[in-house]
Amino acid sequence: MSSHPTDFQGSVIDALREAIERQIPDARAEVNGGGGHFNIVVTSPAFAGKNMLESQRLVYGAIADLMKGDKAPVHAVDSLKTQIPTQPSTTHTQRRS
Repeated sequence: MSSHPTDFQGSVIDALREAIERQIPDARAEVNGGGGHFNIVVTSPAFAGKNMLESQRLVYGAIADLMKGDKAPVHAVDSLKTQIPTQPSTTHTQRRS
């Protein structure tokens, strides 16, 4: 992991997660990384009907403030995956009398 100078105070991972979950309806964000480089997986029904680029733009829009400036806490998003929540499968059990 490389070092990235920043004046940001607090957890960048928490800040990323909170920004995404605040901006994207019903989102669940998983964030890991450090040193200015992060991997993000976001699950939200808001991505339904959107292509990959449109979905990723929503995420980048949500975290834009954390990527602005020379000493921004986020230097790069190395991996960004967006997905729609899966419906739980329903199992039907048939009873015989």
